[in-house]
Amino acid sequence: MLKILIPTIMLIPTTWVAPAKQLWSTTLTYSLIISLVSLTWLKSTMETGWSFLNPYMATDPLSTPLLALTCWLLPLMILASQHHTSSEPINRQRMYITLLTSLQIFLILAFSATEVIMFYIMFEATLIPTLIIITRWGNQTERLNAGTYFLFYTLAGSLPLLVALLLLQNSSGTLSLLTLQFSPSMQLSSFADKLWWAGCLLAFLVKMPLYGAHLWLPKAHVEAPIAGSMVLAAVLLKLGGYGMMRMMTMLEPLTKELSYPFIILALWGVIMTGSICLRQTDLKSLIAYSSVSHMGLVAAGILIQTPWGFTGALVLMIAHGLTSSALFCLANTNYERTHSRTLLLARGLQMVLPLMTAWWFIASLANLALPPLPNLMAELMVITSLFNWSWWTIALTGAGTLITAGYSLYMFLMTQRGPLPSHIIALEPTHSREHLLMALHLLPLLLLILKPELIWGWTC
Repeated sequence: MLKILIPTIMLIPTTWVAPAKQLWSTTLTYSLIISLVSLTWLKSTMETGWSFLNPYMATDPLSTPLLALTCWLLPLMILASQHHTSSEPINRQRMYITLLTSLQIFLILAFSATEVIMFYIMFEATLIPTLIIITRWGNQTERLNAGTYFLFYTLAGSLPLLVALLLLQNSSGTLSLLTLQFSPSMQLSSFADKLWWAGCLLAFLVKMPLYGAHLWLPKAHVEAPIAGSMVLAAVLLKLGGYGMMRMMTMLEPLTKELSYPFIILALWGVIMTGSICLRQTDLKSLIAYSSVSHMGLVAAGILIQTPWGFTGALVLMIAHGLTSSALFCLANTNYERTHSRTLLLARGLQMVLPLMTAWWFIASLANLALPPLPNLMAELMVITSLFNWSWWTIALTGAGTLITAGYSLYMFLMTQRGPLPSHIIALEPTHSREHLLMALHLLPLLLLILKPELIWGWTC
C-alpha cells in the first residue's frame, strides 16, 4: 500500500525542485511509473478478499479497480494540461501539478480506507483541491458560481452522513469495514431509523450525482479546466458509487422499502438527462450530462442489491471513467484550436484532423456501449438485474439506451462531419502528445474486453 502512497506524496516536493525546463516530463514520467506499479494491486491472491492489509488501509476486489483508475489518471491529466497551462508563470504550473497530486493522495486514502470515518474525511478533503482547480484555472467568469454550487451541494449532502456515522459507531461499537460486515444487523423500524438510512446515502447520491441533485455537475464540468473535468468525470463521481456499495451492507432491512423513490429517480434521470443531451449546444455540457445519465444506471444497479447489479455498477464506473475522460480530452483538443465549445461553430473537423476523428469515433462508440466493450457488459448486467427486479424497468432502461445512442452519434456528427465553416482558416495540427493521451485512455478500455474479471468486484 505504502509503495504507492509514499512515492505519490514525494511527487509534490519533486514538482517544486524540478528545473522549469523538465517540469512536465519529470512529473509525467514519475506519475506514469507510479500508475504502472499500482497495477500490481489488481493481482490479489487473498482468500479473505482483503489484501495489502494494515490497520488503516487495505484493498479488496471492490476498491482495487478504482484505485488503479485513480493512479492511471494522474499522468493523463498531466499530459492533457501541458499546453493549457504553458503560458502561465512556472510557479503556477507547479501549483497546478501539486493540486492534482494532492487530489490523487486523498483519493488513494479514500478508496483504501478501512475505517469509515477516514473514508468520510478523505471524501471531504477531495473538495478542496478540486474547488481550487475549478475556481482558479477555470475558463469563464462563471467559475466562481460553479465552485459555490459544487461546494454547497456536496457539503449539504455529506453533513447528515457524518451524524449517521457517529450514530452507527454508537450502536455497533466499530466503524471498521473489516468488522462491520460481521456485526449483527440492526432492527431498523422507527421513523428516526428511516432518517438515518437517508442520511447514510444522501451524501453519495449527491456525489454520484442522482438526477434531482445533479445541478452542480454540468456547471462544474463546463467551468473546470481540462484536468478538473477529467478527474471529476473519471474518479470523483465514483466516490459516490463506492461509498454506496460500502454502506449498503449495513442498511439491510430498510433498503427494500425505502429505495423505491431513488431507483425511480435514477431511471427517470437516465431518460431526462439523455434528452437534455440531445438539445445541447455546448460540447462539454453535453458530455457532463451524459455522465449523469450513466451514473443513474450505476445508482439503480447498486440500490437493488443483487450480485449482478453490483458487478454491473462497478464495471460501468470503470468503463465510464475511461470513456468520459477521453471525451473531455477530445473536447479540449477542439477547444484549444477553435477557442469555442459551441457545437455549431466547429464542424467538419474530419477534413482537417482525420486522425483525431478516429479517436472521436472510438470514444463515441464506447460512450453508446458498442458490443465487445466493457460499457455494454456493464449496461447489460444492470439492465438484466433491474428487469429481474421489476419488468417495468425495461421501458425506462430501453428508452435510456436508445437516447444514449442518439446523442453520442449526434455529438460525433456535429463535431466531425459536414462542411468546414468558413471562419476556420488555420488550425494547428494534432500533436503526438494528444494521440498518446487518447491511446492511454482507450487502450485500457479495449484491453479490459480480454480480462474483465479484473473489474468484476465481489462476484468473482
